[in-house]
Amino acid sequence: MKQSNLHVAVIMDGNGRWANRLSLPRLVGHRAGAEALRGIVRAAPGLEIATLTAYAFSADNWKRPPEEVAGLMALLAWYLDDETPRLVEGGVRLSVIGRRDRLPHALLDAVERSEAAARGCTGLHLRLAIDYSSREAILRAFEEHASESRQRFEELLPVDLLIRTGGEQRLSDFMLWECAYAELFFTDRMWPEFDEHDLREAVRDFRRRDRRFGGVPSIQAAPVAQERWLR
Repeated sequence: MKQSNLHVAVIMDGNGRWANRLSLPRLVGHRAGAEALRGIVRAAPGLEIATLTAYAFSADNWKRPPEEVAGLMALLAWYLDDETPRLVEGGVRLSVIGRRDRLPHALLDAVERSEAAARGCTGLHLRLAIDYSSREAILRAFEEHASESRQRFEELLPVDLLIRTGGEQRLSDFMLWECAYAELFFTDRMWPEFDEHDLREAVRDFRRRDRRFGGVPSIQAAPVAQERWLR
């Protein structure tokens, strides 16, 4: 059955390597990655994607050189302020997941302004994961009262398709619970190179797969063959 309310998650990997390959500063690669995200957001509704979650900055990214982290924080604040009017015009609702207590004030203010401006939008739901760790989120849920913890997990939105660019094939602490039955799509293309055509191919590949969720294939073995094996 064709699904018209897809939740697609993207690990936007390869910005720095893309810049290094071109002998450019790594922050130029991150800026190119922000431009690539703009194109993907524009293309998503046409591919029947209802929710797009983008891994913008992981909790482990704080380990990077301080100048790169500061540049990323400034870039995220710039992206939110610059892009929000376009998002609102296009009916895109924006929300940010992850910790907020460690974010610089300028970025935190930009997050709150953008979320408030786009709160009434009813189109694509764009979620940016900033200072995000799936393991931390799961641990926090378990530390709560059992009933509250169960409700919190039930509210998490399952991912249908997880896309990772840059050639790596791992989840990197991204939405581990939500990706329990996600279809995985890996590509060698660096994130700044990933465009609407690549997204379309990933969704097309997803729709060709037989999602069983622990069940049996849609084309089952013939009853006679099954009986032979049971004897």
